[in-house]
Amino acid sequence: MPFLYEHGDMLNRPVECFWFDTDSKYFPVHAHWHFYMELIFMCEGKVEMSCAGEKFTAEKGDMVLFHPKTVHSIGYCTGGEKAKYAVIKLDISRMSLTPSYAPKLRSIFRNAEKKRTPIYFSASQAAEMHAGEVFAGCIEEMRQQKYGFDLVIRSALYGLLINVIRCWQSGGFSVDSEAYSEDMHCDIYNITEFIDERLSSGVQVTEVAERCGMSYSYFAKKFLAVYGKTCKEYIEEMRIIKAEEFLTFTDFDLARISSETGFSDCSHLIKSFRKLRGITPKQYRLELEKNK
Repeated sequence: MPFLYEHGDMLNRPVECFWFDTDSKYFPVHAHWHFYMELIFMCEGKVEMSCAGEKFTAEKGDMVLFHPKTVHSIGYCTGGEKAKYAVIKLDISRMSLTPSYAPKLRSIFRNAEKKRTPIYFSASQAAEMHAGEVFAGCIEEMRQQKYGFDLVIRSALYGLLINVIRCWQSGGFSVDSEAYSEDMHCDIYNITEFIDERLSSGVQVTEVAERCGMSYSYFAKKFLAVYGKTCKEYIEEMRIIKAEEFLTFTDFDLARISSETGFSDCSHLIKSFRKLRGITPKQYRLELEKNK
């Protein structure tokens, strides 16, 4: 399927939220796949969708879920009626908060996909999930990017995804032992969760490769092919992103920030920050103050 692959920057943008309509030059959306889970909520009109060979029509108020790596497309219905819909793309592997008694969401959704649970939700089902409000709220939070916007979006998405599972359960789906066994499985597609949880402790590429059950050289090649950058580059980028969050939303000094983000010391943080952003952390903070 490589020629159908749609690149997405899951490393730096684990969640994307936006409006889309049939007037866009990118419509119709031809058959493609990506590593994101994609959720679509119909706001106006109707479109024809296909996923893994199955075709269906989505109308105003309906919601559709495309699992990661499934080939899907969106096109006009007969007559070329205009339509508008909301889109949320997310890296389900990064949605890692779950109660102690339950498997992780990625494991439940992978299990649900294997069992061929419905990916289409009628307007009445979507309304019970308050899907329209969730999509609109997430898109607005993404647009404004105020303090804690990412947490607000994640919180809303946790609620929506749990409601999807409950909807499936009402139709007979159960979270069984197979979903729990998925939790123990680490592969190249969900290993970023493992990395993110260990950023502050100075995680090493060798440790990550071992967790995937791969040799260092094979893991390095595979990670680059999937994510478009080396694992070392990813770790460095994530540390800088977290440092930016501390610089933006706290008054922590550089010593505290370097400790919280897994850098060996302030010098290491400053050097890496300048390399990736072209300015020092101090200059970054000053720019923020100027733009307030």
